[in-house]
Amino acid sequence: MTHVLDDLDARGLIAHSTDRDALRAELSAGPVTYYVGFDPTAPSLHIGNLLQILTARRLQLAGHKPLLLVGGSTGLIGDPKEAGERIMNTKETVGEWVDRIASQVSRFVDFDGPTGATLVNNLDWTACLSTIDFLRDIGKHFPVNRMLARDVVSSRLESGISYTEFSYVLLQSMDYLELYRRHGCVLQTGGSDQWGNITAGVELIRRADAGKVHALATPLITKADGTKFGKTESGTVWLDPDLTSPYAFYQSWIQAEDSKVVEYLRQFTFIPLEEIAALEAEHAEKPGLRLAQRRLAAEVTTIVHGADEAAAAELAAGALFGRGELGELPEPTLAAALREAGAADLSAADRPTIVDALVASGLADSKSAARRAVADGGAYVNNVRVTDPDQVLEGDLLLYSTWAVVRKGKRSVSGVRIS
Repeated sequence: MTHVLDDLDARGLIAHSTDRDALRAELSAGPVTYYVGFDPTAPSLHIGNLLQILTARRLQLAGHKPLLLVGGSTGLIGDPKEAGERIMNTKETVGEWVDRIASQVSRFVDFDGPTGATLVNNLDWTACLSTIDFLRDIGKHFPVNRMLARDVVSSRLESGISYTEFSYVLLQSMDYLELYRRHGCVLQTGGSDQWGNITAGVELIRRADAGKVHALATPLITKADGTKFGKTESGTVWLDPDLTSPYAFYQSWIQAEDSKVVEYLRQFTFIPLEEIAALEAEHAEKPGLRLAQRRLAAEVTTIVHGADEAAAAELAAGALFGRGELGELPEPTLAAALREAGAADLSAADRPTIVDALVASGLADSKSAARRAVADGGAYVNNVRVTDPDQVLEGDLLLYSTWAVVRKGKRSVSGVRIS
């Protein structure tokens, strides 16, 4: 059986680790308790967080016990950013986000059996901690010169950094110490951008309790141009379906670049590596079919939103371009797909025509251009070619009495909502 470290390595999921041989020996000796933390600085987790959740799941499947920490206290502060001071959210807002994110991460791991996961909140051990005790028991272990040398701190010294953000590393390090003491936790995982905070926790445990623990960081996931993965033209790709619809989520994966899609398959899915290699060869032979992207989108959407939503998103993607029946789409899926495609709102009282729809949806620059598209046979409503540019969008031309899918040519799709 493949060792979990070898699988993580083969999938490109290890950017940094402390004493790899010692970690391998500990993982081989028996179940290890490990943790990964999430700060509630937004109402939902996003694709970058998903990588951490799936890494935790891989370790659990290998027989180890996860602690999923949602930072009720660290979320009140926020990890320092290079760009400037964070805006602090209210305690009530952070408390609400703690509950939402705890519910999100709970869907990805098992809570039963000897390796069942445990949810923890660092507010439990910081809420009653006095400033004197914090400075005496934690602060004394952090040399200021090392804290000043941290990249995110040194880059902010000239523009200014508050003591609040400067001290964030102490709080996250204390999390590791508390989980080490309370749960016997000996491994922390996280993104490579958290490596400084993670190793500070390892050092705190050594200094405070003479304990030896481990750390492992996943790489920053990027696009081919080096920019951060997980952003689209419409913004961050969230895991919450109310913030990013399952259709939009599916589309964010279907648009993966050819040069990166196999990498994402290894990192974000549980498909066996041998099967991914076969898919890579097939994709290289026929890249135009986008088989790798379609498999990636289906797998990750299924993991996050379930098989039914993944199937609906896949059906919608095909139906918009004439490869399926639009009438078979549930209205929420159709609405999400058209909003993602840039659907425009029109008033039924104005009796909008096909020309109006082509212009409002951005598929034609002007009414004359819209008329030419119809005359040339390149305009479609609900995948049916239209011949009358002045036909009013009403009655049977509307899906669910509201929506119309508008297409120009084979590839340009949008829509309108008539209300």
